Amino acid sequence: MSILLIGVNHKTAPVEVRELLAFSDEACAAGLRRLVDGEIVQEGLIVSTCNRVEILSATNSDQLQQTTKRVTDFLNTERNLPTGFLQSHLYTHTDDQAVRHLFRVASSLDSMVVGEPQVLGQVRRSYSVAVEAGTAGRILNRLVHHTFRVAKRVRTETGIAGNAVSISYMAVELGKKIFDSLKDRTVLLIGAGEMAELSARHLVNAGVSKVLIANRTAESAQRMAQAFAGEAVPFEQLAERLADADVVICSTNATNYVVTEAMMHRSRERRRNRPTCIIDISVPRNVDPDVSKEPNVFVFDVDDLESVISSNIREREREAERAELIVQSEVMQFHQSLRVMDIGPNIGAFKEKLHDLARAELERHRKRLGPLNAEQEAAIEALLVSTVNKISHPVLDQMKRTQEIGDTETVQALRDIFGLEE
Repeated sequence: MSILLIGVNHKTAPVEVRELLAFSDEACAAGLRRLVDGEIVQEGLIVSTCNRVEILSATNSDQLQQTTKRVTDFLNTERNLPTGFLQSHLYTHTDDQAVRHLFRVASSLDSMVVGEPQVLGQVRRSYSVAVEAGTAGRILNRLVHHTFRVAKRVRTETGIAGNAVSISYMAVELGKKIFDSLKDRTVLLIGAGEMAELSARHLVNAGVSKVLIANRTAESAQRMAQAFAGEAVPFEQLAERLADADVVICSTNATNYVVTEAMMHRSRERRRNRPTCIIDISVPRNVDPDVSKEPNVFVFDVDDLESVISSNIREREREAERAELIVQSEVMQFHQSLRVMDIGPNIGAFKEKLHDLARAELERHRKRLGPLNAEQEAAIEALLVSTVNKISHPVLDQMKRTQEIGDTETVQALRDIFGLEE
């Protein structure tokens, strides 16, 4: 049995190509049922995210070429693409390379931002869709569950996800450094653009209890307030409401200072000197640099954030090297587990043959035993099972060891000796 992975990602295809291939959950399920025919493609799974579309399949080792063609044709026909359109964008991995690639994807080593946590959830969802569609069998079941284990090891044994590498997530990290915990804190968003929304999402997930949004366009503030169960603040009331905020995130298109030292001085007095964290991600800056002169007011601008992010990226890259070693060792372990799984039918056939022989001999000599009651019948059956297990144990151990080291000739010799059918 072989494992095949074919796909495109952010490294091999631009977004306009990736979006042509994107699958919804419903399209994944329907497409998998068409792709997996039980003969050429025996099992299948589709991972479809904004950064990648990959098809993972299990097939017979002697049908890899036919499977590759079937999967490639499937991608073209499902999306009505011209012949050869995807050729320069597709990559193909088989067996250990396919396993290694999936382990790296789930561990976010192949992500646009190394260490980002979302991709593991996307792999989980893809697997659930394949299970519901009935296209994940014993090979992919084992592979995906092993993949989850690898991703967990990478998360717990390395610091790959320990440092923020996006400006919006950095707001959470800075807030935590100042307040220890963001639980029950209030955040004020000045501006209602995409960056403000991303920051708000991270902060709410981190425990912030109240979100205030101040924006020159009231409708935009109201829209975001509804999305986060927050409160839209009239822009002209900004100076008054600053005192309510523990964390302030400023991201507007204004060409002047929206938050001044005088505003912050009044706010600090009303807050009774409680700390305030201000993150200015506007260019040009919207927060007067002199605001940082106020006691217990911590101001960070884009340059501050980017210097920390660059340092964090370098740290993640160092941790990624450790993660790659984990992935490589797990690839070898998975390969060994597949060998053991392949020996399963041989073990079952061998034990069944011995049990059949033992029962046949019992039937042949039963007349000599005379009438037996139920207790005696059960005792004889237990004796047969115990004897067969003890006789078969050393042979089964030998079969497992030879299979683990890839000694297929010895395994076949044992099958021939005991007359086991394929």
